[in-house]
Parts: sequence; structure tokens; C-alpha cells
Amino acid sequence: MTNLAVISDLQKPQRSRRDASACPSQAPAIAQQAVAVTVICVNYNGGALLVDCVRSVLDSTLPIRLVVSDNGSTDGSIDALREAIGDDRRLVIAENGRNLGFAGACNSVLSHAKGDYCLFLNPDCLIRPDTVAKMLDVMESRPEAGIAGCVIRNPDGSEQAGCRRRIPALWSGFGRAFGLEGFFRKIARYSPIDMAWDPLPRDITEVEAISGAFMFVRRSAMEKIGYLDDKYFLHCEDLDWCMRFRQGGYLILFVPKAEITHFKGVSSATRPISVEWHKHRGMLRFYRKFLLDRYPLPVVGLVSAGVWLRFGMVAARRTLRRLL
Repeated sequence: MTNLAVISDLQKPQRSRRDASACPSQAPAIAQQAVAVTVICVNYNGGALLVDCVRSVLDSTLPIRLVVSDNGSTDGSIDALREAIGDDRRLVIAENGRNLGFAGACNSVLSHAKGDYCLFLNPDCLIRPDTVAKMLDVMESRPEAGIAGCVIRNPDGSEQAGCRRRIPALWSGFGRAFGLEGFFRKIARYSPIDMAWDPLPRDITEVEAISGAFMFVRRSAMEKIGYLDDKYFLHCEDLDWCMRFRQGGYLILFVPKAEITHFKGVSSATRPISVEWHKHRGMLRFYRKFLLDRYPLPVVGLVSAGVWLRFGMVAARRTLRRLL
């Protein structure tokens, strides 16, 4: 059973050290406004980056509620978060006691959401003070949109693969799985899954899918198409959701004027083989759920074999690296 630890109210919510002097009177004013967006952050051994992530969210220029859903972390990150943030009424910590997976941990805290929008954010992401405001403005102006993503940067400033992408098909999925997208792009009519190959657009663009590291969701649309599919433990639940939003008649938007930084793979660094196992299981579930009726049974069998072949290759490579 989820154990909720709601941090007590303050007259003046604390801000991060780097921004404490930038706008000294802003935090009290923001705290008194109605919550427009609930940020949901799933943590599993997120380490020090969890604190940095939370601070960046609490520094938003809009009133927010932040719910951290913890999947039984053992690295002390939740204790460190309580110590670093102190009492702030905008923060709720839900300790699940065990690892529910990403989708399960998100769904378990949705009853605590306030406002018309939810932002699902990885704990190893840092957002900018105006990120939430920019996304809110876009969604308010585009009522036909159900979910939106932004530019996700690597720590070196480059665009991170996957923040704008196409839904995998049989051919493009094969190219992505075996690292052949660069070669296949030379073949006519091949469209890689990852749109980072294409120039970054200047204006808001409709895409087929965005990254689960940052998903800005209209709650009314979410209630209509359903929550995240918690039968995915880790990975591909974001693709599944994007497919369902599209099937429900909603647009998926990519907003290039909003940016975050993602320190990818922090939570999975200590268990890479397990993460790859769940990732490949997610791939199979996605293909079987949405592509099974498009191809003959022998082709589906080849896809399954290819997924597990890739898992074997990745697992062997990671194991060898550890040994060396």
C-alpha cells in the first residue's frame, strides 16, 4: 500500500541556491495561485540528481504540484530529498515500498494530481524555469492536442535521440534495433524512427511519438484514452500511449522552444541487464499489441526471434564490458 508523506506547508517555499536571489518575491506569489500542472516524477535510486530535478521543478514560473512516486529506492535518495528541500507544500512523496515499474508508479499517484495538465518527468532531468509555462501555453492554444514533448538535450547540449520520433514499423524497427539506421537512410523511402536525423524544426510540429522522459498531458484526454499500460514494466509504455492518443483522435505535439536536459540512464546504471530485459519485453508487447494483425504469423515469429537475438547480443556485450 502506498505510504504518502505530504510535506508540510510554508509561507515562503524554498528555492534552489542558484536562483534564490534571482527573483526573491516570486515564490510566495506563485504558491498562492491555483495549481495548473501536476508534475509526476518516478524515482528508483535516482541519487543526487533527484534533488536537482525537484529543485528545478520547484523553480518553475507557474504554480505546480510535484508528486515523487518512489519505487522502493535503497540509495537514500528520498531521505536526501527530504533533507535538501525541507518543508514545501508543493511536494508530495509517495513511497510505494516496491518497484511498480514506470507505468505502475505513475498510475498509482494520479489520484493526487491537481490542475488540468500532468507532466510526467524522469528524475534525472533538469527543466528550465519557463519550461512548464511554455508547454502550458501551447496546450491551451491547441485543444486538439492530447500530449506534447519538448527538446531533450544531452548534457553536452546535443539533441537526445527519441525526443521526437516515428512509431516503429517492421523495417524501421529492424534498422533501429541493429544500429543500421544510418545505412538504411541511404535507401529510398526509409524513414528512421529517431527524427533527430532531421533538422530541428523552428515551430510547433505534429509528431507520431515523443519520449517518456518528458510527457506533458492533457488530463481530460488522459481520462478518455486511459492511463499508462502498467503491463509494460519499463520502456515502450510511452510509445504505447502515443499510439492510443492518436487512435483517440488527439494530436501529439513537439515544442522546439521548450527545452530540458536529461542525464540518461542514471537509475538503470546499476542493473543494465535487467533494464535491457524489460526493454525487450516491452518491444515485444508493443509489436504484438499494435502490429500483430498487420503481418502474417511467420513474420511475427521472425520479429520475436529478432528481438530476443538483439537482447542476447546486448546482454553479452554489456557482460563482456563488465568483465574487462
